[in-house]
Amino acid sequence: MLTSYPQKIIYSGTGRRKKSVARVNLIPGSGKLIINGLSGESYLQFSPNYLRISCLPLKILGLDKEYDIYVKAEGGGLTGQADAIRLGLARALCHINTDNRVMLKSEGLLRRDARNKERKKYGLRKARKAPQYSKR
Repeated sequence: MLTSYPQKIIYSGTGRRKKSVARVNLIPGSGKLIINGLSGESYLQFSPNYLRISCLPLKILGLDKEYDIYVKAEGGGLTGQADAIRLGLARALCHINTDNRVMLKSEGLLRRDARNKERKKYGLRKARKAPQYSKR
């Protein structure tokens, strides 16, 4: 989706993973990551793995320092949010240039991971864990 503001062009994309939803906005800039009003490093608890996952689409396309990333993330935990940010960022990059889609798709970054937590069933302790069987 392309939104135009005075002297700013914003590209946006939405990513989902587990219970997490991330709305990603890309603005031409210096490459900073802002999540829910905090810097990306502090929000993702300075985890290099989460930071790497979140910014992977930009690194693959070589656009690390070209765009500022503003994210509104909600629901789930940090792992789900990092993956949701990655998908939203990849979708936003496809709006910028359609040639980006081929490269991102070959890396598997445009595929939504549909795995969710399985519901708990009655008579069981968790989704599949049963109480201990006693023969006598």
